Amino acid sequence: MSHLMNTYGRLPVAFTHGVGCRLYDTEGRSYLDGIGGIAVNTLGHAHPKLLKAIADQCARMIHVSNLYQISEAEQLANRLAQLSGMDQVFLCNSGCEANEAAIKLARLYGHQRGIDSPAIIVMEKAFHGRTLATLSATGNRKVQAGFEPLVTGFVRVPFGNIEAIKQVAMHNPNVVAVLLETVQGEGGIRAAGIEFLKDVRAVCDQNNWLLMLDEVQCGIGRTGRWFAHQHAAIRPDVMTLAKGLASGVPIGACVTAGSATDVFKPGNHGSTFGGNPLAAVAALTTLEVMDNDNLLTRASDLGERIRSGLGQKLEGLAGVVEVRGQGMMIGIELDRPCGDIVKQALAAGLLINVTAENVIRLLPPLVMTDTEADELVELLAAVTAKFLAEQAAPKNAS
Repeated sequence: MSHLMNTYGRLPVAFTHGVGCRLYDTEGRSYLDGIGGIAVNTLGHAHPKLLKAIADQCARMIHVSNLYQISEAEQLANRLAQLSGMDQVFLCNSGCEANEAAIKLARLYGHQRGIDSPAIIVMEKAFHGRTLATLSATGNRKVQAGFEPLVTGFVRVPFGNIEAIKQVAMHNPNVVAVLLETVQGEGGIRAAGIEFLKDVRAVCDQNNWLLMLDEVQCGIGRTGRWFAHQHAAIRPDVMTLAKGLASGVPIGACVTAGSATDVFKPGNHGSTFGGNPLAAVAALTTLEVMDNDNLLTRASDLGERIRSGLGQKLEGLAGVVEVRGQGMMIGIELDRPCGDIVKQALAAGLLINVTAENVIRLLPPLVMTDTEADELVELLAAVTAKFLAEQAAPKNAS
């Protein structure tokens, strides 16, 4: 009997170890990892350079606290600023913590401008975390239900609708920021789009709002650029990162630029574990390997290879709506709920995930080989075809 709190519907498998894009369970069975710890295992499993860096750092020092200067954290902040063209970095331990920091920063920014009740525009179908503030910013009633009263101060608009944001600008003088995912992950692998991002940047500039981009899932090379907003050639005022930044070691980052810089002063915010030497070194090593091994280009090429392969294999198959994504962030939308396909894929030796009820989500490690990408396509196409064949078409199907 497990004494773990019952907060997850866990699959009936436990892994003992992994190498590259392979995981092995307690029975010795091999699985191809198509979900990468939910976009976390950027370098796959047991990457030799990452293992050595972590071991060496553990032998020196794991934690000292932010009461002191931490050179590893300063190096990481400098690297993130260099890659993003932004100015300052707050390091924490997770995506929701990074988003909490962004929300607090936006409110403080508003108060410093004389706004008593600062409001933040957020998107429908968004997901920003499960703490009370990030849960309130999230656009999913299922994950909010039972945790009311939610935190106030959020104005929700349809994702991708610039006119709705302009309407809010005309009627709500309390707005201080817009918060959105550059690519919605939990919302079904939906990209904001280049024109929408440019338009939101312009509206924020016109109104002196902060543009805050949640890149917790889509950042760190996953879409083929260091950060997904770079496809649109814009710069946000705030960007949040986590998941893939340290290849499995818990970390988060809230990065600021322009008018969002220097909003926080000593004592305004903090994190006991944030930016500890171990996490910082894991992140620095991840970024170094990505750079040296050209993993951004690999993410772009592999993503296209997988999407193209799935498109060909699933073409004309009744029940498949669309194959979409950017880089190694891929969604296959079906015309019906498909949660059960996760267990079927597991039985076939493939790890996948379903989000938004009917979107198969792929977030593989960026170190995947061409051969493994082709294997993923073959396995998933077969599982999907079998699943659809066994399902009765939904009654409301057109």
